[in-house]
Amino acid sequence: MQEQLKIFKIIHIALVIGLIMAYFFLGNLSDFSQLKMPEINNENMIYLTIPIVAFLLSNLLFKRLVSKIESNLSLKQKLVAYQSATIVRYAILEGAAFIILIIFPKFIVFGILLIVYMALLRPTEQRIKRDLHILD
Repeated sequence: MQEQLKIFKIIHIALVIGLIMAYFFLGNLSDFSQLKMPEINNENMIYLTIPIVAFLLSNLLFKRLVSKIESNLSLKQKLVAYQSATIVRYAILEGAAFIILIIFPKFIVFGILLIVYMALLRPTEQRIKRDLHILD
């Protein structure tokens, strides 16, 4: 389990650091005026739905994929399926963050919130055991 956990952590940290670097360089985060809350109106309301849909869809798909993992599989097989579900979750969040950054950078604050959420999804042994319903 420890070896697989290291792999989970490497994948997670690489994706989060990659997003942070993209936001820092492409989003020009050195200028703090970018971090102010944008004006939300009917024209740009669709861009507000991107992070919300990404959050909901990533959690829904993750839970669905984890629930399909059969309990009679070996721990290694469960971890492979869990890793796939986790990567799907990260991909949705990362994709939404990049869409916000590239298409509508005025909403960069919402992309940063997605990055923070993704960073909080740091894989731990307890989280994996809880998600897979593994008892010690």
